[in-house]
Amino acid sequence: MARSSAHRTIALVGGPGSGKTTLLEAMLFRAGAISRRGAVEQGTTVGDHDPEEIARGTTLTISLASLTWTDDGAERALTLIDTPGHPDFVGGLDTALAVADAAAIVVSAVDGVTAGTRAAWAAVEQAGVPRVVVVTQEDRARADFRSVLAGLQAEFGAHVWPLELPLGEEQGFRAIADVLSERALVYDQDGRHHDEPLPSEAEAEEHTLHRDVTEEIVSHDDAQLEAYLDGTEPTAADLERTLAHEVAARETVPVVLCSGTTGTGVDRVLDLLWGLAPDPLARDTKILMGGDGGREHAVSPNPDGEPLVHVFRTVADPFVGQIAMLKVLSGVLRPSERLYNATTGAEERMPALFRLRGAEHLPVDALRTGEVGAVAKLSGSPSGSLLWSRAQGAARPARLPERHPVYAVSLTPASQSDDAKLSTALARLVAEDQTLVIDRAGGDTVLRGLGDTHVAVAIERMARVLGVHVTSAPAPVAYRETIAKPARAEGRLKKQSGGHGQFAVVQLRLEPLPLGSGFEFVDAVVGGSVPRTYIPAVERGARDALASGGPQGHPVVDVRVELYDGKSHSVDSSEMAFRTAASLGVKAALVEAGTVLLEPVSAVTITVPAALQGPVLTDLSSRRGHVHATESTDDGRTRIIARVPEAELGRYVLELRSLTGGEAELTIAPDRYEAAPHSA
Repeated sequence: MARSSAHRTIALVGGPGSGKTTLLEAMLFRAGAISRRGAVEQGTTVGDHDPEEIARGTTLTISLASLTWTDDGAERALTLIDTPGHPDFVGGLDTALAVADAAAIVVSAVDGVTAGTRAAWAAVEQAGVPRVVVVTQEDRARADFRSVLAGLQAEFGAHVWPLELPLGEEQGFRAIADVLSERALVYDQDGRHHDEPLPSEAEAEEHTLHRDVTEEIVSHDDAQLEAYLDGTEPTAADLERTLAHEVAARETVPVVLCSGTTGTGVDRVLDLLWGLAPDPLARDTKILMGGDGGREHAVSPNPDGEPLVHVFRTVADPFVGQIAMLKVLSGVLRPSERLYNATTGAEERMPALFRLRGAEHLPVDALRTGEVGAVAKLSGSPSGSLLWSRAQGAARPARLPERHPVYAVSLTPASQSDDAKLSTALARLVAEDQTLVIDRAGGDTVLRGLGDTHVAVAIERMARVLGVHVTSAPAPVAYRETIAKPARAEGRLKKQSGGHGQFAVVQLRLEPLPLGSGFEFVDAVVGGSVPRTYIPAVERGARDALASGGPQGHPVVDVRVELYDGKSHSVDSSEMAFRTAASLGVKAALVEAGTVLLEPVSAVTITVPAALQGPVLTDLSSRRGHVHATESTDDGRTRIIARVPEAELGRYVLELRSLTGGEAELTIAPDRYEAAPHSA
């Protein structure tokens, strides 16, 4: 008989305000893991425990919550991962899905399918993770389960099937019709239920749905289908077992419902999530052997094998240092184990192991295959590391979906002390969150992320956890210049101050090159007027002058510099003299010829519902955007491909979300430089 695990890892995903954190709180309370339920509004929930989350009243990072309970005499264990619904923090969603056995897509019974629901569904689909839909907030005014179900089926297909129906909604939501058993589950004030026959007014609808769902389930199992056609009705337990196989194969998406506030239905959600999620011992994990460019390799979970551990998230804690969240892919992980980081090459000695319940640490003596836990103070294992039991060559987990930064700010240290620690602090931030990017262009340090909230939270965490304070400003646009026309100039340096002097003369020709060509240096000296040993110094001087900025104050690009003549002195000439003379000559030529201002242009891709194509195109036109293509996607949306000047994109991600109600997907990537419209 195949071994199985009592542990499952479930990612709670969905849009902002869908009720994920409240549902997590209700499940912890129902399982007895906490003695009272916290509230998002009061900042007392297990899931949202960081000050930045409490201040904003929303989930900003993934939070793990371990719990156990008993079902029919058997102990069950879940690690629930509360994920952000805010689009700025989609990197956390990707991270959670990389280690989850299944995803619970949480949908509000009031708001129904939203842009956040669609984004979560797409992320789960891309990750290839089985899913269950949990409709929450059934106790709230305007809750309408049937309308939400119709919206789910219209949006995502007919394979979305309800396993439950509400018996009463809004304030009257106190009972659930179990579609498989055709019984009513009636709840008391403590969130516990007892079974009753279905009320007469619900029998017809429930029986029709029972028949349809049963036929859908048995159609995927030949033996069960044959028995059903012969008149043998499968039991609810038989249907659940078959349904679990269909969920694992991603052929069916069950829908369940509850209220996280009153507790109605929460016990059923717990049982069904555990029962329908695939066993982690039955699912291979894909890794890349040889690093990023290596071949994909499937790792089979082997409880008796050597330890293989995925560090999927690291986070700095102001009290215990760095915490590494990890999943054991194979073997058993124990304290004092020595492992090798297959990604960075570092050797790590495992300290004490624990599970997480929000900010609470729950010590454990071991973590087994398929289980999720954490350790503190790993020194050389950033997010996205693999730990082996011995040095076995380079490897890393399969890469997460690419999320391109679309918002940027320039950082200025608040003090000299902050300046000294800034580079280390930024490296820590990027090690935790791989959707953050640091650019250092010229004298500016630029932090790039997925939106203004993403960047603001990173800055706040850097101050609170790492003690580094900065001020931020809009990121400067990286303008360039190029020479407007050919020019000649002489660079002359002649100084005498006793002893050896400094002497060098260079004759230079400068010409513009096609945009994007960069820099070209030509040695056209004949007759040895400039000794060969000084030619490289002339080139370095020319590069110095171009990099230091032209008449408009920006680096100069796309220029050919030709050295065609010059003079030297047998005693007073030197490499530094010729380097300085060349720099002076290039600057003089730029002044004589004048320069054209170049602005960076980005490649922009926007995917929106077809109905929003017109407003987006109009907005792009107002930003001097040039649309190169529009095309239909497989899901009926429209993809717009355009080039837009970077100067027009500073807050574009925020304005696009407002314009489209959060329905747009945006990528921005550097593309080219073009002459700015006000340039001569």
